[in-house]
Amino acid sequence: MARSHRRIMPVALAAAAALTLTACGGGGNFGGDDDTGGDGEAEEGPIVIGAVLDITGVGANLGVPEQNTLQMLADQLNAEGGINGREVELIIKDNQSTEDGAARATTELIQNDDVDLIIGASRTGPSLAMRPIVESEQIPNISIAANAAIVEGSDWVFKTAQNDVVVIQSIIDNMAEKGYKTVALARDATGFGEGIAEMITEVGAEQGIELIATESFEPSATDFTAQMTNIRNAEADANIIWGITPSAGLAQAAYVQLGIDAPVYQSHGVANDAFFEAAGDAADGVLAPMGRLLVADQLPDDDPQLPVIDQFVADYTEEFGTPPSSFAGHAYDAWKIAVIALEEAGTDADALRDAIENVSGFVGISGVFEMSPENHSGLDSSALIMAEAGDGRWNLAE
Repeated sequence: MARSHRRIMPVALAAAAALTLTACGGGGNFGGDDDTGGDGEAEEGPIVIGAVLDITGVGANLGVPEQNTLQMLADQLNAEGGINGREVELIIKDNQSTEDGAARATTELIQNDDVDLIIGASRTGPSLAMRPIVESEQIPNISIAANAAIVEGSDWVFKTAQNDVVVIQSIIDNMAEKGYKTVALARDATGFGEGIAEMITEVGAEQGIELIATESFEPSATDFTAQMTNIRNAEADANIIWGITPSAGLAQAAYVQLGIDAPVYQSHGVANDAFFEAAGDAADGVLAPMGRLLVADQLPDDDPQLPVIDQFVADYTEEFGTPPSSFAGHAYDAWKIAVIALEEAGTDADALRDAIENVSGFVGISGVFEMSPENHSGLDSSALIMAEAGDGRWNLAE
């Protein structure tokens, strides 16, 4: 049986069809005409969106810009009249970059705050900890983390970060083009790195590339001498460091300090300026698949994402005095998709879940989304470009 809210009534499909599916939110002032359900009764009161983010702890480089983004977008939306005349209440909870913290925060949002939808978490491990709770309670959840396991076989969980397997495919394809035959991996030991070695092995086999060594590290690590020494001794044609900032940047610094000459690829977990703060000059030459946000000034004028990215960068920079990261972009996409679905379906849980599942052609920061019952991520390889680090920034790779 679908979860019900004390304030929720069914939504009329005819009324939903008349709504404009934009990311801007409905017009009008609060207290105006309410949504009406199929029985003529109105959905009343605020729409409540919860968020579970890594605001402190090892994931703070992800969670803080995500928090900033969600609060900025909520303020913008309410200033424009909310969603169909209803104010949107945003409740953000810090999971402290832990799985237990994410589970507790999710339970609190459902039991104490009666949320209509939950965004988060920032990383894979906390997102996986949230999944059984939202599935059991039948609450739509839009994760902003990467691992495909977050949404595989799920009824109620969606996500906006590009799937890790698509990132791996992009890396392996690039390696194959350059004639590499062997690769070694140093990966994050948390959920973000789970299954990555297996993906590299499977995808690499199709291109004749063999994974010959695997090391792991905690995201809180600061010394990577042992792992990078073993990577050096493997003597692979190319290497992959799979982590998030700052650990991935510190691992990169150790890689260069140990004199490893083989080219190195990083995951999309380094798609922010903080990577350069951690890696320093050792970042130069690193290749990483990522979305278009950080190379927007190098995109062709006809790229459909360019106007969306430019507006987001301008708004975020004006609000916070610094440009947004790709992780902020994942939060942007989750919020906008939630708003599109809420505009169409109201807050009935089943109708809202179905509306998210049918979002099509949404041009976001991370790509152009085509959700479906079979694809709760909505992005394919076209959502990625290959970037190269140089001179303290990311550039489109030639």
